[in-house]
Amino acid sequence: MVRKVRVLGLLAVLALATAAFGCGGKPAAKQETPAQAGQSGAQQKAAPAQPSGGQAAAPAAAGATIKLGGIFDLTGGTGDVGTPYSEGVRDYVDFVNTKGGVNGRKIDLVWQDYAYKVPQAVDLYKKLVTQDKVVAIYGWGTGDTEAMKELIAKDKIPYVSGSLSENLRDPSKTPYNFLVAATYSDQARMALKWIAQQKPGAKVGFVYNDTPFGKSPLGDAREYAQKLGLNWVGEVVVALNATEAATQMLELQKKGAEYALIQETTNATVVTLKEAKKLGLKTQFIGLNWAADEGVVKNAGEAAEGYIGVIPFAFPYETDRPGMKEIQEYLSAKGKKLEEKTQKYVQGWVSAKVIVDAIAQVKGEVTGESIKAALESFRNHDLGGLAAPVTFTDKDHAGAKTTRLYQVKNGRFEPLAEMSLD
Repeated sequence: MVRKVRVLGLLAVLALATAAFGCGGKPAAKQETPAQAGQSGAQQKAAPAQPSGGQAAAPAAAGATIKLGGIFDLTGGTGDVGTPYSEGVRDYVDFVNTKGGVNGRKIDLVWQDYAYKVPQAVDLYKKLVTQDKVVAIYGWGTGDTEAMKELIAKDKIPYVSGSLSENLRDPSKTPYNFLVAATYSDQARMALKWIAQQKPGAKVGFVYNDTPFGKSPLGDAREYAQKLGLNWVGEVVVALNATEAATQMLELQKKGAEYALIQETTNATVVTLKEAKKLGLKTQFIGLNWAADEGVVKNAGEAAEGYIGVIPFAFPYETDRPGMKEIQEYLSAKGKKLEEKTQKYVQGWVSAKVIVDAIAQVKGEVTGESIKAALESFRNHDLGGLAAPVTFTDKDHAGAKTTRLYQVKNGRFEPLAEMSLD
């Protein structure tokens, strides 16, 4: 009888321990489910990060969910464009899950807002790799992505960021970073090429913010302008959170800038265009990727008329694109409307698609290395017309060498020119 009581007592203790610690033998963490991954309000709170040990990403077991990570800016200096971008990533993952996942396996996207703070991005990255065991990550900013490039390479984590910095394209230096469109530097080069075609020897200026993102294409743009015989008159700094830019615009006016490139996000671009119009500048402004979207047109109003943008991704109103029909199908099923979304949402959707398409091609275990190999097999990989087809090789991880210029006409960006560096 005593033995029976002891056995029952032992079983009770074991049951309590199992309930307290979960099946894995450690305290159960609250994880974002695949269904929650597509919800705009879901966030995964980062636990204290452990040091990254330079180990390859753990393989996703056959039949198990595939874990991906997300490092997004919703509330920081680039949250104006970071928020719709993150929604595009998360919605694409949810779209894939509603279709049954990748080769029958659902995706678990674990993500968090890092508020555009590099230390928080690093902590979150380490947590995603060491604790959540993700096999690839959707990242964001230039400063944080460049700060983590050695970690990313050591951990063998394919990393598709919102940043299109030239410093991330060379696989000999950043073997696991992939860019889904033309780099900022190539965008600037193509814009300058267009300027040289319109007016050889034109005076060109540059508007940027004093961050790694803002400065990313500056040196390359200056060098290429000189190569084309353009007259580089200098650059001015407009902070991401600027509320006025009169001094900077007067400086451009004094320098006689006939054209000026803008490397900003929506808010600073709006301030720049409004101040320029108020002061009577005749400068033709051309914004690179993050400086050209519907928000600029809406908030700058008349000051945006004639503004030119370098546009690597489709606008939601370009419904003739096959890929846009998928977005429309998904949103309709969720009771949402395509016209409520922006071009930066489409950019997030495309970024998510690139990694998922690579995972779909993996034969065998899904690991960081197998995803990288699949990505490097892409040759003019079709993105449904939402962006230029991408090609990745073991020599170049900049996916595209072409882009389009659009110009604001009657309150909407309309196609202006197809550009390439060939």
